[in-house]
Parts: sequence; C-alpha cells; structure tokens
Amino acid sequence: MIRLGSVIAQFEADFMTQFRHRLSFEQLRALSAMRDCRSPASPMMQLQCEGCDQQKLVPHSCGHRLCPHCQHHESQQWLERQMLRLVPADYFLLTFTLPAELRGLAAAHAEVVFDCLMRRAWETVHRFSRNDRQLQGTPGAIAVLHTHSRRLDFHPHVHLVVPAAAIDAAKQRWRRKRRGKNGTYLFNEKAMAKVFRAKMLAAIEAAGIRLPACYPREWVAHCKSVGSGEKALIYLGRYLYRGVIREQDLLACDNGRVSFRYRNAKTGKVEKRALAGVDFLWLILQHVLPRGFRRARNFGFLHANCKRLIGLLQRLLKFDPSRFTPPRKERPAMLCSCCGAVMAIVRTRIRSTSPGGVVVPPAVGVAS
Repeated sequence: MIRLGSVIAQFEADFMTQFRHRLSFEQLRALSAMRDCRSPASPMMQLQCEGCDQQKLVPHSCGHRLCPHCQHHESQQWLERQMLRLVPADYFLLTFTLPAELRGLAAAHAEVVFDCLMRRAWETVHRFSRNDRQLQGTPGAIAVLHTHSRRLDFHPHVHLVVPAAAIDAAKQRWRRKRRGKNGTYLFNEKAMAKVFRAKMLAAIEAAGIRLPACYPREWVAHCKSVGSGEKALIYLGRYLYRGVIREQDLLACDNGRVSFRYRNAKTGKVEKRALAGVDFLWLILQHVLPRGFRRARNFGFLHANCKRLIGLLQRLLKFDPSRFTPPRKERPAMLCSCCGAVMAIVRTRIRSTSPGGVVVPPAVGVAS
C-alpha cells in the first residue's frame, strides 16, 4: 500500500517551489504533519511490556484531521454520540451545495463562507419546519461540511441529517410528519434551494465580501429519505475525521504522477484519476479547514445542550436508541515481541535531543 507520507516526501520540494506562495500556515502545518505521521521524524512513544519489562519505541501519529491514518477513534466516538440522539421519526438527508461560481470566494474566505454555508442551510430547514402545517416547530439537524467531490475537486457542500419531526416549545408539543401513500415527504427541494440562495447571498454581502459579477439564479438542494437515520450517520461519520482519501485508494506513484481510484456518484462505477504529483498534493491541501473550524455541528433539539430533552422524548415515546449502536472497531493492543504480553504506554511525545537519535529517559510510572 502506498503511504500518503511517502508521496508528500517525494514531491514536496517541487510542490513548495510551485505552490509556496499560495499556501496558508494551516496548509503548511498539515503538509508537515502528514509527511512525518508515524515515521522516525515524528515524536516517539515509549512502551513497556507488562510481562517481561521489555521496552520499545514507536512513532506517534500526527493527529491531523486531514491525515488518513489518524482520529479513527474520534470518528467512532462522534458516531456513538449521534446515535444516542436518534428519535422515533423518519429521517432525511438534505444537501445544500455552493455553486461553482462562488467556490473562489470559499477558497479565499474559507472561515466566513463555510460558516455561512452551515448556518444558512440550518436556517433554511428551520424556516421550512416552522411554516410546515404538520410540524409548526423547531426541527433538529446534524450537519457535516464536506469540501470535496469524490474526484477530490474543491466542491463545498453541507449535509444535514434531519428527522421529520419538530418541537413546539410554546405549546410543549412533539409533532411528526405523517406517512402518505408514497412514504414521508419533507420539504420541496426547489423551494429550499431558492431560500438557501437568498440567505447565502445576503450573508456573504453582510460579511463585506464582494460577490462575482455572474452567479446562477438556480441553486441545488437535495432531500432524500434515509429511513431511521443510522445509515446516513454512519456514512457521514466515515469521512468526518479520516481525511479526503484512503491510502487503499492510492494506486500508483511513479514517473512524476500519482493515480487514485474513486467511485463515480452518478454511475456507481469505480474510476481512476491520474495527475502530476505536485497537482495531487495541491488537490489534497485545498481541503485543509481553518484552525478551530467545526465541520460537524448539531442544531435545534439535537443540539448538545438538549440531552435532557432528547432523553425525555425517548422515554415518553418508548424509544431505545441503543439498538442502533454502530459496530465498534477496538484499537488493537500492542504486543511484546518477546513474550506476547500487552505493552503499555509509559511515556509520550519523546523527541530526539541528539544527532544519534532519540534519547529515552527511564520510565517512572504510567502515563495517563
């Protein structure tokens, strides 16, 4: 399997010559982190065998959210938290997409435009829910920002997992959409796209960002039924903390080019894309988010502050969310090469202090 770190190491010099003036501090930081992830250049962890006191040094992972190696455990934790917030209702996956003509603004003003994208998508859903005859209240939503297409092109859009239900706080009522002959219907896609467009344009102008001379009159919003919601959450959680490409999808890195595979969203077929190594690195680094930006957010009655409310709803409606617990992938234990016993981490973040390599201090106690 081709490692992303080795691809970065191979093309970094040429990439910096060509793209250095276009890179932000966060992009430079991401490039360095992914290059050194779990390599001898990264800080080390000291392990000690619980059976024979054998010691070993292993490199740290970088922990960057764009790195395909890292934060699998964080993704699992996020998914488990969202599963506990499920309610008895039909769920929908709503997608709001930024038009191609505004992607330049998103790249230049990422923090502002991405924040507007998530907030205005939620405001659109909130407005439709309050005006809906069957709901007439505040909905809930789990929103996740994606910045890439399956081909890894810059393509900002936000997904919202929304139950067809709402809470009327004034009347203390819980309402759900009724199922018709053709299943449950949520909101009209074209109408949502118009409202979302108006809200986004107004927000961008209010932020002092100049709009381009031309942009489309018709925007895109999709609304798809996803049953009880757990499969949609698993889909979003799969890509939340694992970068934009899996290393299993890197096919070749030779003759100055990198090729990778992806699944065409329209045909469902696996296709191949190949491009110059420096262009591949730029393709990856376009998706570095601003520092501290939260790409996963909860709104309405699914907000983190509404745990007691969700718990009350689940008890009153006799709904047990634990039946939707996702399959858990445990972290594999690190075993001693001498006796096969489990090795415990006793020190972390050990850095080299001499040209000869890492100096290991004596272990005292076990790190928390």
